[in-house]
Amino acid sequence: MKKLKAGIIGGTGMVGQRFVTLIANHPWFELTAIAASARSAGKTYEEAAGRRWALDVPMPECARGIVVKDAADVEGTAGEVDFVFSAVDMKAEEIRALEEQYAKHETPVVSNNSANRWTPDVPMVIPEINPGHLEIIPAQKKRLGTTRGFIAVKSNCSIQSYVPALSPFRLDCGLSKILVCTYQAISGAGKTFETWPDMVDNVIPYIGGEEEKSEREPMKVWGSVAGGRIENAVKPQITAQCLRVAASNGHMAAVFCSFDKKPEMDEMKARWAAFRGRPQELGLPSAPKQFLRYFEEPDRPQTRLDRMAEGGMQISIGRLRPDTQYDYKFVCLSHNTLRGAAGGAVELAELLTAEGYITGK
Repeated sequence: MKKLKAGIIGGTGMVGQRFVTLIANHPWFELTAIAASARSAGKTYEEAAGRRWALDVPMPECARGIVVKDAADVEGTAGEVDFVFSAVDMKAEEIRALEEQYAKHETPVVSNNSANRWTPDVPMVIPEINPGHLEIIPAQKKRLGTTRGFIAVKSNCSIQSYVPALSPFRLDCGLSKILVCTYQAISGAGKTFETWPDMVDNVIPYIGGEEEKSEREPMKVWGSVAGGRIENAVKPQITAQCLRVAASNGHMAAVFCSFDKKPEMDEMKARWAAFRGRPQELGLPSAPKQFLRYFEEPDRPQTRLDRMAEGGMQISIGRLRPDTQYDYKFVCLSHNTLRGAAGGAVELAELLTAEGYITGK
């Protein structure tokens, strides 16, 4: 298989850096272009991102000498790639416009940004949960006037743990009500403890816009394709509270849920163990062999011990038990910059490739 040429727009930030590390040795994709702000354009990637490198793995050698392009030079960047990942840090309306420009230059965009998550014909996909939403892409292409260009987005990192854990029960068990509290790592804000010393030994009970995303985005993920748009689900009811905690990576969620037809605890554990999505069926390179793992130990999952399970792409679940106000409560964990951000977007690009939506130019 000839590798597809991949570009990254917004390649110098923390999520962009994750994209660089994941594409550097990818079996399907080859990193051929990195774009960023005008102040980074013209520098090598090492010059532009070296002092800001925030990951605990070294910068890949293949990326160091790539000359960074101006992300606004859509034609120049699009001419060197088959598709792009988007991780730019701009105002939402500017991101929407920029991503549409790339799509209209016949370059598929796989976005980590929130700007297009509520565009009705843009699929927001967790590959194991709602791969069928890719069916909306032809309608989006018709609107954009493109033959191969389109935009697909991944969901917010805060929902990546509890939405997968609840999805196996949503339809036949009638998932009706959810309360969720998320405990989110500082890398979700693009920070390290060196750059954010105020977070050491601290918890901040506010993350701007996160609770709204946590309550709304699952309804699109659990929605359906109809009439050239994605119609949101009407159930379950969700209320969320999101806290920033002193962890480097890994978002934990405490989940309380009720059902119309309450499943047994053993059935829930069995469904988690047996769950396989489209990425597992296709054997995608980034797909974990076991997507959902339940721990019987009362003190697992733990952020430091379990966030890197299956390359940071597995969802870890534990402490399932009855609740006095809801049917059940449990905790779950996902790696926010891998499963929740760059890794989830790379898996989405693999799914789009395997299903024929991304091809070579």
